[in-house]
Amino acid sequence: MTLDAKRVISGNYGQLFDQDGVWLSNVTSVEANIEIGMEEIKLAGTRWLGNKTTTLKGSGSINGYLVTSEWIEKMAQVTDDVSSPYVTELVVKLDDPESFGAYRVRLKNVTFDRIPVINYEVGTIVEQEFTFVFSGYEILDKIRPSA
Repeated sequence: MTLDAKRVISGNYGQLFDQDGVWLSNVTSVEANIEIGMEEIKLAGTRWLGNKTTTLKGSGSINGYLVTSEWIEKMAQVTDDVSSPYVTELVVKLDDPESFGAYRVRLKNVTFDRIPVINYEVGTIVEQEFTFVFSGYEILDKIRPSA
């Protein structure tokens, strides 16, 4: 079976939604990864080491155009020394009309680990990067080839 090129998902159809379902249309890229922490286990009768999964750590980044300071203000609540960090959920969606269907992932307990207060360069469009950690995720829609 050969690859049907039109079924390859295009990032042009990527969207990011906040926990209230609002499409963050200024976002140009999203990345989320889970780092798997392992401990080496010595096994009797072999030179091979085994591995035991012991921890999971979710982290990611959001890149986009600076349109408002709304997210910066939400993240900054932690800087007043009495408020808790801003915690939210995000839903990432890929829905290329030529693919086998939508792929949506919900990232849980998202906390931003850096506040991009200001950054610009004369003669360029202002972009921002938000880095975050998360604990837990859920695949809401799976990509399945049609029967």
